[in-house]
Amino acid sequence: MIDRLDSMRVFITALNEGSLARAGQRLSRSPAAITRAVVALEAHVGAPLLHRTTRKLQLTEAGESYAAVCRRVLVELEEAELSVAGHAAAPHGVLNITAPVMFGTRILRPIVDEFLRHHPKIQVRYLLLNRLTNLVDEGIDVALRIAALQDSSLIALKIGEVRRVLCASPAYLARRPPPAAISDLANHDCIAIEPTSPEDIWSFPPLPGRKMARTVRVRPRLMVNADEAAVSAAVDGEGIARILSYKIQQEVRDGRLVVLLPDDEPAAVPVHLVASESRLTVPKVRAFMDFAGQRLRASFSDA
Repeated sequence: MIDRLDSMRVFITALNEGSLARAGQRLSRSPAAITRAVVALEAHVGAPLLHRTTRKLQLTEAGESYAAVCRRVLVELEEAELSVAGHAAAPHGVLNITAPVMFGTRILRPIVDEFLRHHPKIQVRYLLLNRLTNLVDEGIDVALRIAALQDSSLIALKIGEVRRVLCASPAYLARRPPPAAISDLANHDCIAIEPTSPEDIWSFPPLPGRKMARTVRVRPRLMVNADEAAVSAAVDGEGIARILSYKIQQEVRDGRLVVLLPDDEPAAVPVHLVASESRLTVPKVRAFMDFAGQRLRASFSDA
């Protein structure tokens, strides 16, 4: 008879780590022991859970639904153990955090580093993803989201707002007169972020007293598929970029980029730290929400 909970932990660790070998390193077990646990679990459920390749693990259809169940079972077990230990239990264990790639790299990661220094018994699994995650099904404890929130089942801590801004370098603006109105953008070199087209339409809020949004058709000189590339090109004087304000925060502070037409910006977008209500009772989750929330609010206040 297999230890089903242990096999579940092995299975989820392998998914989190991306390979059976790294799961073995994480759990301090041999590759053979990890493989035996997954094979035994597959035999128990009567279906293959993983497609194994030399490069990565891929879930089968049965594996996708079973992984979601395993994550919920393991979370509920952790919560039950914590309730027995009492809420005063010191923060410990693996904390799963996700954030958009650029925000997670530039702003949140230094806060995660500081948090780890304050909490030596905690390990962080830090996932930088430019997609919406299902916190329960994907085993996420805390997520940073840049959007108006729709899911009322989540507890949200608002930490600030970001704006979609136009920006260019002083060098570019020395060559070309800065736009005085959004219509001037049609005559400027623009940097667009895919998905886009050779003729891209940028939308702006309506004028006071009007209802219809304003649009301008720009012809991007440069189209890129990564925000970092757009920022770098703008700094190098290649044109005007349109991007979320946090992505150029440091460049504006350093004087390498200048924000243009601020009165024409769309409404600000809220930024939240979110967690499921049940996870807030877990000391490591509560500790990170408090720790990161305070520092992120200060960061947005400075910006």
